Amino acid sequence: MKTVGNIIWLVLGGIVITLLYYLAGLLMCLTIIGIPFGTQLFKLGTYTLWPFGHELVNGPQDSGCLPIVMNLLWILFGWWEIALLHLGCGLVFCITIVGIPWGMQHFRLAIASIFPFGKEIR
Repeated sequence: MKTVGNIIWLVLGGIVITLLYYLAGLLMCLTIIGIPFGTQLFKLGTYTLWPFGHELVNGPQDSGCLPIVMNLLWILFGWWEIALLHLGCGLVFCITIVGIPWGMQHFRLAIASIFPFGKEIR
């Protein structure tokens, strides 16, 4: 079921969202200051490519307060708009009963895109 869900996800726009994440990540990596944000966009893009069967979990707890500070900067610089995009897509998919699994994935991506620092894909 994971494979079928991922294939349908890609057809219904997952590949477009993934490419947008990777493009934004490349643009952020053009500057030295943007590299940490670019790597988080690559991580979100990889998670967006195959969301069924994977999850974004908290990483190692010994990383200190840096993820908190970076998540705060992430929100202040306006990357919270990605979460709004995923919330909107999730609501559109949840209109029909058939689209609920894909809508739920968008809701998971919305949560992941608000606080990406300190997370790992499993």
